[in-house]
Amino acid sequence: MKFIVVTGGVMSGLGKGITAASIGRLLIDQGYKVVPIKIDPYINIDAGTMNPFQHGEVFVLKDGTEVDLDLGHYERFMGVELTGEHNITTGKIYKRVIEKERKGEYLGQTVQIIPHVTDEIKSWIREVARKNNAEICLIEIGGTVGDIESMPFLEAIRQMRMEEKEEDFLLVHVTLVPLDAGGEQKTKPTQHSVKELRELGLYPDVIVGRCKEKLKDSTKRKIALFCDVEVDAVISNEDCDIYEVPIKFKEEKLDQVILEKLKLEKRRESDEWEKLVKRMRELKEEVDIAIVGKYVDVKDAYLSIREALKHAGISVGCRVNCIWIDAERLERESVPLDYDGILIPGGFGKRGAEGKIRAIKYARERNIPFLGICFGFQLAVVEFARNVCKLNASSAEIDQSEHCVIDLLPEQKKISELGGTMRLGEIEVTIKPGTILHELYGKEKVYERHRHRFEVNPEYVPLFEKMGLVFSAFSDNGKRMEALEISKHRFFIGTQFHPEFKSRPLSPSPPFVGFVRSALLFRKERVNLC
Repeated sequence: MKFIVVTGGVMSGLGKGITAASIGRLLIDQGYKVVPIKIDPYINIDAGTMNPFQHGEVFVLKDGTEVDLDLGHYERFMGVELTGEHNITTGKIYKRVIEKERKGEYLGQTVQIIPHVTDEIKSWIREVARKNNAEICLIEIGGTVGDIESMPFLEAIRQMRMEEKEEDFLLVHVTLVPLDAGGEQKTKPTQHSVKELRELGLYPDVIVGRCKEKLKDSTKRKIALFCDVEVDAVISNEDCDIYEVPIKFKEEKLDQVILEKLKLEKRRESDEWEKLVKRMRELKEEVDIAIVGKYVDVKDAYLSIREALKHAGISVGCRVNCIWIDAERLERESVPLDYDGILIPGGFGKRGAEGKIRAIKYARERNIPFLGICFGFQLAVVEFARNVCKLNASSAEIDQSEHCVIDLLPEQKKISELGGTMRLGEIEVTIKPGTILHELYGKEKVYERHRHRFEVNPEYVPLFEKMGLVFSAFSDNGKRMEALEISKHRFFIGTQFHPEFKSRPLSPSPPFVGFVRSALLFRKERVNLC
């Protein structure tokens, strides 16, 4: 078993997750079974209750665990499907330790950070690697070296390094190499970050320098000299599209450095990712997609949406430009939405809901390609009920109206705890033959991930279908509506599930592919008319 640990220094948000995912991609292309683990030092059990403004997107795994967005990067880059055990938080570790203490498993010992908490961390990592038959376990430690929260995890990693053979353990440290006013690459932040790491008993084998431009040879030599690593192990990670990072690392020979240090042989060579990036770089056409949401000031709040659009664009041959529209602004003023497509993402609560409904109405009446996801799907039902069926309709999540066309099902209303009504994770969805959705997926049974509470009220389904709204997918023996479409529209589809969570660069999500393809055709038609 080999272990690769990725840490970060200087500041957060440098791209440790992309670095870890790219290393995983390189090793998978070499023929190795890589199992990733993300360590988040926050005390929360999971990311489910976190504010997207502060933490970005909540990514949902197939078992329903709500996690940090970096696990989404792992799945997209590495083509794997993860579960909750691949995400360790301080909350999870302390919960386990306290439960063991209450059961008397520590036999009267004074329970301490060392050895009890650190032993639990090490045990978790090794157990996940063993269960998943990993040849290489890839561990990313969130936060920045020096954070109080991450100390127990770094100490656990220090102990693991002592317990494993030298050739079985590799530490990659990601740091910032800023430019000064004169454009010189400054190494001092990296030196201080490595110094802090070494004070904790950890010594980096590889240093990845994040910079606006490629690291100069002189910069690499200086970092190598002051941080006690080989020059070849100082890797440049300059600004670029995230899917180009594995290619950049390969050009820097990072894969060779890792294999040599871990005493591994190159098993095979795959150019699949290089072909993907080549297609992406050669895109000539483009489309403009309006994304109407309430977290648009923090683009990472819709990270998987943005990436799924990019995947679909590569598939159909166009670059997707995301135009971010504040849903609350739509409630206050008239905002032009004459774009090639309109997408309403998921979300919770009343804020911005009426603005999203306005955008849906605009797309439906003007025959603009539309895709609604989760709350966007539900609001499409509300908009149809109001403006086509002429009902005084709303969602119970927004307010109680005469016609709650979106509501909790009767069995959900019996559950007293609000969290107990959440529907999370991968669920089987049945698609009706002859529908646009069936044409996109090419099959009747699919498994898609969910994160929602309210449902389409089944009492209104016959009326909606009579008026032209087709519910093209369902689950739970027809009790829950999973997708809708308007067949006479250019492209009007909503899904209760989140197809973006399963979209991959090498296997894009079918609803997104259909949406972007329709947007591209719509753009060409408009250009021809002009």
